[in-house]
Amino acid sequence: MAQTDLHELLRSLRVWSPELTELRPFDPDQAPATPLPLFTSWFAEAVEAGQPEPHTMALATTDEDGRPDVRIVMLHGADADGWSFATHATSRKGRALSAHPYAALAFYWPVLGRQVRVRGPVTSAPSQESQADLHARSTGALAAALTGRQSAELSSLEELRQASESAWEQALQNPTEPSETWTLYRLQPEEVEFFQGDAARRHVRLTYRRTATSNASGWSRQLLWP
Repeated sequence: MAQTDLHELLRSLRVWSPELTELRPFDPDQAPATPLPLFTSWFAEAVEAGQPEPHTMALATTDEDGRPDVRIVMLHGADADGWSFATHATSRKGRALSAHPYAALAFYWPVLGRQVRVRGPVTSAPSQESQADLHARSTGALAAALTGRQSAELSSLEELRQASESAWEQALQNPTEPSETWTLYRLQPEEVEFFQGDAARRHVRLTYRRTATSNASGWSRQLLWP
């Protein structure tokens, strides 16, 4: 195998190549009073622009010892109740959320040069709602949830294969089979930032911060230096 020069490879790469990225104008004065409608609009535009897997996002948590951790998960929804995702309560991220129920999300849609960052407290949905969310998904998603033991140490790929095959059989035979530890989580945003890249590096950053109830919308808006 030829040895790769990482630094040379990095220097050869471009960010937001015009052939791949459309940097659209973003006028923050025209942004809505609350962040959810803007997120919904940007998400739809990312889908329309052909962004692969726009529903994937980075989830950052803090573990029991106060150490940060991050991974990629899927967005399950975003509404007045918050931005939602799911995992096993017994997984590494589930344990972290139990110890410190506060998290941050980051979406990156390079096809439009856009980022969205969300952070706030996290709550878990009732078990019935968590199971309903799971059973609304694919057979593969249910099989993966039934395989369980997420983040636990694995002795071999053969052990995984056997457990997965058994879980697939369960999922196919009973599409409503419960996964007791599967939990739907909701992040209730306290701050949401929208970032639009600019070819001249005059990137537009608009942040929404939740305010006291004296504000009719419940949010304040502020531009940030890029």
